[in-house]
Amino acid sequence: MANAMEVNDDNFATEVEGNQGLTVVDFWATWCAPCRMIAPMVEQLATDYAGKARVAKLDVDSNQKTAMKFNVRSIPTILFFKDGKLVDQVVGAVPRPALEAKFKEHA
Repeated sequence: MANAMEVNDDNFATEVEGNQGLTVVDFWATWCAPCRMIAPMVEQLATDYAGKARVAKLDVDSNQKTAMKFNVRSIPTILFFKDGKLVDQVVGAVPRPALEAKFKEHA
């Protein structure tokens, strides 16, 4: 996870909601097979959009407060924040073109 940062309940407000520009947060869990399936794609998009978007990952098992705050009920869920405000989401393991279209739309 070289290009995606780890966020948690304690630093989410600062790292995501306090960030200017686009921040993309992947809500995941270690036991979630679809989460593991899209992880390399999320990492690659973090590299491809370096300087245009910040990419973060949040483990829902360890950070239930933040997951509940944003009503994350299924994982993987990827939330898109623009200047700290939630603007879009993708739920489930989607193909790269679908996820990349959201990056392009908001970056």
